[in-house]
Amino acid sequence: MGQAILDLNDSNPAPARVRVLLPLPLKGVLDYRLPPGETVPPRGTIVQVPLSGRSAVGVVWDDDNQSGDKQLPLEKLKPVEKILPLPLMADDLRKFIDWVAAYTLSSAGAVLRMALSSPAALAEVPVRTHYIKGDVPEGLRITTARQSVLDCAGGTPSTGPELAERAGVSAVVVSGLAKTGALQTIEISVDRPFSLPDVSLEGPALSGEQQVASQAIRDCVWEGGFKPFLLDGITGSGKTEVYFEGLIEALKEDGTQVLVLVPEIALTSQWLTRFETRFGTRPVVWHSDIGIAARRRAWRAVASGQARVVVGARSALFLPFKKLAFITVDEEHDPSFKQEEGVLYHARDMAIVRAKLAGCPIVLASATPSLETLVNADSGKYQKLVLRERFGAAVLPAMKAVDLRADAPSAGQWLAPPLVAAMKDTIANGEQVMLFLNRRGYAPLTLCRTCGHRIECPSCSTWLVEHRFRKELQCHQCGFVRPSPEMCPECESKDSLVACGPGVERLFEEVSSEFGDARIAVMTSDTMTNPRQTAAMVEQIASGLLDIVIGTQIVTKGYHFPNLTLVGVIDADLGLRGGDLRAGERTYQQLVQVAGRAGRADKPGTVYLQTYEPEHPVVQALLSGDGETFMKAEQEARARYQMPPFGQLTSLILSGADMAAVVDQGRLLATSAPGTADIAFMGPAPAPLSRVRGLHRVRLLVHSKKRGGLQPVVRNWVQNTRQIKGVRIKIDIDPYSFL
Repeated sequence: MGQAILDLNDSNPAPARVRVLLPLPLKGVLDYRLPPGETVPPRGTIVQVPLSGRSAVGVVWDDDNQSGDKQLPLEKLKPVEKILPLPLMADDLRKFIDWVAAYTLSSAGAVLRMALSSPAALAEVPVRTHYIKGDVPEGLRITTARQSVLDCAGGTPSTGPELAERAGVSAVVVSGLAKTGALQTIEISVDRPFSLPDVSLEGPALSGEQQVASQAIRDCVWEGGFKPFLLDGITGSGKTEVYFEGLIEALKEDGTQVLVLVPEIALTSQWLTRFETRFGTRPVVWHSDIGIAARRRAWRAVASGQARVVVGARSALFLPFKKLAFITVDEEHDPSFKQEEGVLYHARDMAIVRAKLAGCPIVLASATPSLETLVNADSGKYQKLVLRERFGAAVLPAMKAVDLRADAPSAGQWLAPPLVAAMKDTIANGEQVMLFLNRRGYAPLTLCRTCGHRIECPSCSTWLVEHRFRKELQCHQCGFVRPSPEMCPECESKDSLVACGPGVERLFEEVSSEFGDARIAVMTSDTMTNPRQTAAMVEQIASGLLDIVIGTQIVTKGYHFPNLTLVGVIDADLGLRGGDLRAGERTYQQLVQVAGRAGRADKPGTVYLQTYEPEHPVVQALLSGDGETFMKAEQEARARYQMPPFGQLTSLILSGADMAAVVDQGRLLATSAPGTADIAFMGPAPAPLSRVRGLHRVRLLVHSKKRGGLQPVVRNWVQNTRQIKGVRIKIDIDPYSFL
């Protein structure tokens, strides 16, 4: 980090060529020249170069000979401006960037942008002047104030304000002593080093199952080398403590680093507290909500190797680790690991590649593993470690179905009588209730009873969702907001608008009416807008300050609420509607996770599933606790039709302001699709969300009966098809969303 900045604008004969990858969606690397006699910097060097009248930061990249015979003469190349005083980007990260680009059919520059996502980290770090005691010059008049400063100054550097406050003097006295030499000045970076985790601290005693699993992981970490594990443990079985053991083993070697990926970092306040309790300090945190200074500090600490443990969202995969020795993907099944904007990738799958290139073990942990991971474990690609007992005295909650055909709520209500009765008993016992409904807002549709008009988003083919707390209607696709109208915008009838269907706010209204004395809160991404609010809400629940919590999928994360004994799922069928390939799997995973919040301590828990289809395989799997049979049936159905993970899908999403142009582009692609026996090309067809943010959308789907080899086919197909101006083609390898 102390390397000097070299100015390379000299003009001497015989300059050298250097290839630089810029964090831009360009086709490949760009050539620049170095001054003669200047040693070509090693690959991974971060440099500043000119680009279109401005300066840009890039990385000296591998010489892949993409330019071939079309290389410009050296004298026509622009010169490298500076070599930045930053650590080299490691070989495994550069290889990872190239691999992700090739797999996702993205440009390497677009992927590099995720690795250089903190511009502030690439600039010089600000410094702050500190003072220590120096040699007092002979003849210097020592006043009472000056003596006080000298008495307070020692060998530990202090800032001027700190020293002045301790001495009880003004800052002028401190600066005056510095001018005389009685105080020495030291410039220290404003970015303090991170505290290091103490792996010598004793953790909780592990059960027999936990010891077997942790020993397998620790042995592999000690031996080194790539190896993937599936840590399949029921909710509350102590998976975190097991992979903590692998983390400890990895940190025993000097300079090693650990990465823990979590689905949504803003929701992991309890995890961070647990880590701090276990290791005496918090890990380095990386996600999109941290500020510029915090991102700079974290990025540079990772690059230098000073940051030993990083916990982060999917983008943390692209941090410049110096010596990555262990990776964990917690809640590996979570769909939020799939990035749906920019470079489209699945962080769980890319984490496996990152571990392989770094040559380190990786643990995929979940109570409800994804079908992809289960198939890899069953085939022997991953070593499967199983935890089937809850930690300590906790036991799995009892599961009960409420058949809404027989026990229907009252008109305009959403809580069935059996659930209401169970809630009253739970609250009377001084215990807590959680109600789960995966619908934000008050109601998903606002309808006029006079003319039948449905209020839609002006830019998207979606209905506006009423948010009664904020007195507005909102589009959950583009974010469009309008005040809640007093009359129908179509026929102008007053008092004719009616809310259709329930959201969590409507559920709050019903619960407040039924349980007037209860302490009730709503927990959604609308009410929890930053990590501090989430942490405060979690603390309130854990401390017993709330009786009833109503939430969306935000409440399904791995929280531990000791006094929460009843969970009510308001609409267990909600996720099963539609033609999503993974609808059954996702619904099962989500409901197991929310059910897992009940009875996690010494009090037994109960889960009520309100459903119109108690005979549905997902509901039956939840009631019986036999998720293995359900997932095997899912696996057999996918295998029968060569659907992922046995075959492979690629989605093409065409979008543009001109609907006719988008449709024409789809037809051009359809007519130019190559004839291949094992690959089927389907579409074009209007996307389920046929308009988003004012752009019309059409989809094509490519299905290969086997995995691998699909990318070159899709790349050549798209490149060889005439592209219509104004139409964007987005390629999604292994799509998870079909909207």
